[in-house]
Amino acid sequence: MFNLNRWQSPTSALMALSVTVATVAPFITALPSLAQTTFSDVSSNYWAAQFIQQLSQRGVIAGFPDGSFRPEEPVTRAQFAAMVNKAFQKAQERQTINFTDVPSNYWASSAIGQAYTIGFLSGYPGNRFEPNQAIPREQVLVSLANGLGYTPGGNTESTLQYFNDGSNIASYARSPIAAATEKQIVVNYPNVKFLNPTATATRAQVAAFIYQALVSSNQASAINSPYVVAVGSTTPTSASVTIAQGTAIPVKYDKAQKILVTKDETAPLTLTVSQNVVTQDGSVVIPAGSQVIGQLKPAIGGSQFVAEKLVLTTGQEYQLNATSEVITKTERVNNGTSTGSIIKDTVLGAGAAAAVSAVTGDRAIATEEVLGGAGIGALIGLFFGKKSVDLIAIDPNTDLQMTINQNLLVSLK
Repeated sequence: MFNLNRWQSPTSALMALSVTVATVAPFITALPSLAQTTFSDVSSNYWAAQFIQQLSQRGVIAGFPDGSFRPEEPVTRAQFAAMVNKAFQKAQERQTINFTDVPSNYWASSAIGQAYTIGFLSGYPGNRFEPNQAIPREQVLVSLANGLGYTPGGNTESTLQYFNDGSNIASYARSPIAAATEKQIVVNYPNVKFLNPTATATRAQVAAFIYQALVSSNQASAINSPYVVAVGSTTPTSASVTIAQGTAIPVKYDKAQKILVTKDETAPLTLTVSQNVVTQDGSVVIPAGSQVIGQLKPAIGGSQFVAEKLVLTTGQEYQLNATSEVITKTERVNNGTSTGSIIKDTVLGAGAAAAVSAVTGDRAIATEEVLGGAGIGALIGLFFGKKSVDLIAIDPNTDLQMTINQNLLVSLK
C-alpha cells in the first residue's frame, strides 16, 4: 500500500461521450445511470458476458426492447462510429468532410463526422463512407489502434506470427493490428490463435475490442478472460492506494441540466465521475464512468450533495465520505409561470415539485421529472395559497463537484 498527497484529475482523453441516436442503433441508446446490464440471451458464462456488462453499465452499448442483446448480430460501420463516440473523447485531428453517401439527416451523420475528425474512422475512394456496410474485425482493430495513436513497439511481422491466420491480415491493417495486439486489445473466441481478420465483427466481439481499448488506456480495469491475446505479457500485481483527504472528484449528471429543490428537503441523487482520478504516476484509481451515490441535503443557506457510496466501473463498492460546496443560488417560481418553462431540462426534488405544482396550479408534473420518482401529492398542501416560492437552483455539472473528507483506501486491479 502506498499513500499520495498530491492528485491529478486531468481532462480524460477517453471519457464516455453522450450521443443520441435513433432506435435503428440499439447498441448505444442507454444512459449510464439507467443502463440495462443483463440480457436474456447473454448467460453469465457466455464468453463476452463481462465485456458486455461493463460497457452497458457505462452506457456505451445497450440492448433491445425485448430484453435481448443479440450478441452474434453484425455491426455496421455507422453503428461502430456511434459506439466509438460513446466510448472515447478526443480532440479534433482533422477537418470534417461530407461523405457522399451520408446525408445530413442520416441517423448517424453526426457520429460518423465526429469519428472521422478525431481519427478513428476514414472513408473509401470517391468520398464514400459505406455506413451500412458490415465492419470486418480487422477494420475495428485498425480503427481503435489508429484512433488511440498506437504504433508497434516491436517487429510487426514477428508479432503477427502469433496468429495462425496472420497471413490473411490485409497489408494496410498489419501495423495497426500488431500495435493492438501488443496493447492487448485483441480478443479471439474460441481460439486465441485465430484472428479471423476478414470476418464480420459481431456485437459481442466489438464490445470486447472496445472494452480492451479502454483497458489499454487506463480507462477501465482489466477483465480476466482467457480469450484476450497477451503476447509476452506478465501478470500484473495488485496494490492498494489511499486517496487522500481533500482530493477532488469531478462529476456530471446526464439526466438534466438543472436540479431544483426546496431548502428543507432531502433528495436521492446518483452522479457519474466525469474524468479519471489518477495518481502522479498515471495510475487510474477512480475511472471515469464510476458512480457516486448520495443525497442532496439541507445545509446552512442552501443545499449540499453528501456522498455515501462510490461504485467503480469494475463493480467494486466503497463507502465514501465526500461533499460538495453548499449551493445557495435560488430561482423564484411565481403564480402564472408556465410549468413547461420551469421543468425544461430540469429534475426536481419532491418538495420542489410540490411547490411548483401548488404555485402554478399545474398538477401534471410527471414522476420521471422528480428525483427518486417520489410522489408529491401529500406535499402540495405545504405550499397551498402561496403566490411564489424560492427554490435552490443547482447546475449539476458545476455545482456538485465534491471533495473527499476522509482518506479512502481503494484496490488497484
